[in-house]
Amino acid sequence: MIKVIGVRFRNAGKIYYFDPMNLEVRTGDHVIVETARGIEYGYVVLGCREVEDDKVIQPLKPVIRMATKGDDEVEKKNHEKEKEAFKICKEKIRKHGLQMKLIDAEYTFDNNKVLFYFTADGRIDFRELVKDLASVFKTRIELRQVGVRDETKIVGGIGICGRTLCCHSYLSEFIPVSIKMAKEQNLSLNPTKISGVCGRLMCCLKNEEETYEELNSKLPNVGDFVTTDDGLKGEVHSVSVLRQLVKVVVTIKDEKEIREYKVEQLKFKPRRRREKTQVTDAELKALEALEKREGKSKLDDN
Repeated sequence: MIKVIGVRFRNAGKIYYFDPMNLEVRTGDHVIVETARGIEYGYVVLGCREVEDDKVIQPLKPVIRMATKGDDEVEKKNHEKEKEAFKICKEKIRKHGLQMKLIDAEYTFDNNKVLFYFTADGRIDFRELVKDLASVFKTRIELRQVGVRDETKIVGGIGICGRTLCCHSYLSEFIPVSIKMAKEQNLSLNPTKISGVCGRLMCCLKNEEETYEELNSKLPNVGDFVTTDDGLKGEVHSVSVLRQLVKVVVTIKDEKEIREYKVEQLKFKPRRRREKTQVTDAELKALEALEKREGKSKLDDN
C-alpha cells in the first residue's frame, strides 16, 4: 500500500495521485506539484489515504509545497491572462484562414507553456500558427485537438434534465454508453431524446443500467404467455419495470380482459436479460446513423 493524495487541475478533471510527503494535506487544500507539463497548481479532492501499488503510476511525484496566498494570486492572474490569450489565438486563426474552432486556452502555473484546445473535422496544418503565437507570447505553445465530448466537458452547459452537464460538473472520465442501455430502460429510441448536448449518447444512460437489468430479469417479455395465481392463462400486454407490475390479456367466459398483476402472482420462465425490443424502420435508420456517429467519436477521441 502507498500513501497518496488525489489532485485535480481542472473542473471535473481526472484525479492524479501524488506523494504528500510529511505535509498535512486535507480535502479542499491547494497544492503545488510537478507534472509532465511542469509546475502546476492543483486542488486536493482526496485527502491522505493508502491505495494499492498497482493503482499508482510510477514514479509517484511528491507535493512540492502547500499553496500560499502568493500562489493563489498567480493562479488568479493566469486565469485573466488565459482570456486574453484566447482572444489573440482566435484572431490569429482567422488571420491564417484555418478551419478550426478554438475551445479553451490554458496557462501552466509557471507560465512555461500555453495550451490551446480546439476542434476540427480533420487534420490541421497549424505550424505557421504556432510560430505566430510563439512570437506573441514568448513561451512554448501547444495546440491540442479534442473531440466533441471533450469540447462539451470544457465549455459546459445545461442538459435536457435542467441540470449542469454531468461531464462538466463531476464526471472525471467518460464512461462507455451504448444503444443497449436505452433499450434496457425502455427509453424512446429517438436519437434527439437520448443524445446529449455533444450530439453523442447521454452519459447518464449508464446511471440506472444495472438497476434496470436487475428489475427486467424478474419480468416476462411483452408477448410471453404466463399463468396467474388465480388459475388464468394469458399473454403479457405490457409491463411496468419500476413498479414490477404486469398487465395480462386473459380470457374469461369467452371474453378477453386486461388485468394487472404483481410479478409475484405470475408463473413464467424467468429471463436473464431483455431480449425483445420493438424497433420501427424509422427508429432503426436513426439508430444506425447514431451508432456510426458514436463509432466516429471514439476514433476521434483516440
